[in-house]
Amino acid sequence: MADEVQKLAAELDDIGQEVKTRFGSFTAEQLNWKASPETWSVGQCLDHLIKINSEYFPELDTIIRGERNQKFWETYSPFSGLFANLLYKSVSPEGERKLKAPKTATPSSSDISPAIVEDFEKHQVELAEKMRQTAGLDTKRIILTSPFLKLITYSLFDGYRIIVTHERRHLEQAKRVTQAEGFPATEDARGANV
Repeated sequence: MADEVQKLAAELDDIGQEVKTRFGSFTAEQLNWKASPETWSVGQCLDHLIKINSEYFPELDTIIRGERNQKFWETYSPFSGLFANLLYKSVSPEGERKLKAPKTATPSSSDISPAIVEDFEKHQVELAEKMRQTAGLDTKRIILTSPFLKLITYSLFDGYRIIVTHERRHLEQAKRVTQAEGFPATEDARGANV
């Protein structure tokens, strides 16, 4: 199990690096550009991931310190595996249904600073480190309650799988933004549009 958690943490490292490589040189205009008012910008995708993942941090910190007591429902819910599979499929890049972001994880609608790429990279490092700190635990037996829907429970390991696939979904969404018609062109060193 520890190896599987380490692999998921390594995926977070890869996603952080890809975000830095793809979007690190973007201007504020490029990071905030949207194909339509109903869609998200690259910056909003990153802001959303930071916000939604951060909701897990208090629980992870308690687990890392060895202070967490599992609640009755978490211990005895017969639906944890079912909830995990449904949630994993719905937030994966292949998921076809559009889901509404929880209120606490809704991205900022105002201009997002170009620092969002660096903030995301730092966030990835912190999240991956928290994962690594729990790698020696039985992450399939530690059951969490979703920070967003209190009836939904899943194992810590499944929570990690959900986080990683959800990040992949929004990374793909951010890439599509840059391929949309009208996306602001990048200027090269001579000032010519590329």
